[in-house]
Amino acid sequence: MSKVAPKKRPADAEAAALGAKKKVKTAAEVLVKVKILAKKVREDPVLSRTLSDLKLPHSCREVVDKSADSVLDEVESTIYQVAQQILRGEGFTYGIPSRSKGNQVYVPELDRIVLKDSKSQRPFASTSTCRKAVITTRILQLIHELCLKRIHVTKRDLFYTDVKLFEEQGNSDSTLDDVACLLGCTRSSLHVVASEKGVVVGRLTFREDGDLIDCQRMGVGGKAIPPNVDKVDSIVSDALFILLVEKDAAFMRLAEDRFYNTYPCIIMTAKGQPDVASRLFLRKLKDTLKIPVLALVDSDPYGLKILSVYMKGSMNMSYDSSNLTTPDIKWLGVRPSDLDRFNIPEQCRLPMTDEDMKTGKRLMEEDFVKANPLWVSELEIMVQSKVKAEIQALSSFGFQYLSQVYLPLKLQEGDWI
Repeated sequence: MSKVAPKKRPADAEAAALGAKKKVKTAAEVLVKVKILAKKVREDPVLSRTLSDLKLPHSCREVVDKSADSVLDEVESTIYQVAQQILRGEGFTYGIPSRSKGNQVYVPELDRIVLKDSKSQRPFASTSTCRKAVITTRILQLIHELCLKRIHVTKRDLFYTDVKLFEEQGNSDSTLDDVACLLGCTRSSLHVVASEKGVVVGRLTFREDGDLIDCQRMGVGGKAIPPNVDKVDSIVSDALFILLVEKDAAFMRLAEDRFYNTYPCIIMTAKGQPDVASRLFLRKLKDTLKIPVLALVDSDPYGLKILSVYMKGSMNMSYDSSNLTTPDIKWLGVRPSDLDRFNIPEQCRLPMTDEDMKTGKRLMEEDFVKANPLWVSELEIMVQSKVKAEIQALSSFGFQYLSQVYLPLKLQEGDWI
C-alpha cells in the first residue's frame, strides 16, 4: 500500500516559514533578477501589430479614440440614416455589432480577444427589439448632448437621466457599449466614465488635468485612479516594476509597510474585477514607463480570470481590446504550486466548489491559456488538488509575511511565469 503523506503540523509550517525568511537576501540582491527583466522589457522592440497587419480569414472590428467633434459627426450621421429610412417608409433599424461570445475570437498574433464583424439588426417595428431601439436612440441623444457641452458624466448619471425608460442600469450600460461599437469609438470617447474604483501608490508622479500628483505622499489608501485617464500626463517614475494586486486588503498591507521604498515599484489594485479606468491606466503606465508588470492574485480560478481580463480583454469589451489590454503581465503569485512550496497550512486551504471546478476546467479550454503551458500546469495542479487559497492565507505566518518574506523571495528567485 502506498503511504499517504502526513499533513503539515502547525509547528512544521512555522519552521518552514522561518526557513523561508532566512533565505531572503538584501534588497539589492533581491532585485537582481527584476532588473534583468526590466532591462529586457526596456530593450525589446515593441511590435505594435494591428488587425490590419494580419491576414485573418474573417473580418474583425476595432474602435479608436475619437474627438468630441468626430463623435458628434458619427451620431448625426447615424440619426440621418435613421431619418432616411423613416422617410422611405421602411421604419428604422440599427445594425448593431454583435458582442456575443460566438462573435469573438482569440488572436494569438496579438495575444488578445477581438470582435468579429458580425452584426444583428435592432428594428423599431419588432416587438422583441422595439424597446432596445428606443433605448439606443435615447443613448445617442445623450451622447450628442455630452459631446456638445464637452462634459463628462458617470454611467450612473446616465442611467438617472431616464430611469423610467432604462428601468435598470444594466440596460443603459450594455447599450452604451453597443453605441461605442456602432460609432467605432472607445467608450471614453463618449464622455461617459465609470466611478472611481482602482487605487495606486508608490514611486510615481503624474499630472491630472494640470495638478501634480505624487503617489508616495498619498498615505495607506493611495491615490484613486482617475476615471478620465485621458487627463493624465507627465508620468515620471524610478520604479523597476509595477505590482498589480487583486485585492484591497493586500494593497493596504503593502502600502502601509511602504514596500515600494525597499523594492522600487508602483502598486495598484482595482479591488477585484478591473474597471475600464484601471485597465486604461495600467496600459498607459506600461507604454510610458516600459517596465514589467507582475501580478499578485488569489490562487483560484477567479484570480486567474481577473488576470486574463487585464492581459487578453473581457468579452463585454472585446471591441476595445487594443486599448484596454496590457500584454505580457507576469503571474507572480499566489500560484497553486506555491501552496506546498510555502507550506500554506491545511486550515488556510479552502475546498473548491463545483462552480470553482467548472470555471477552472473552462479556463483550461481557453485558447489564451493553452498558449502558455506554464499556466496550464498551474491550473492542472489547482483542479487536481481541488483546493484554493486567498492571498490572505499568507498572514497565517504573520501579518507582514507577504511584504517581508513571500514577495521578496519570489522576486529574488525570479519566480514568475
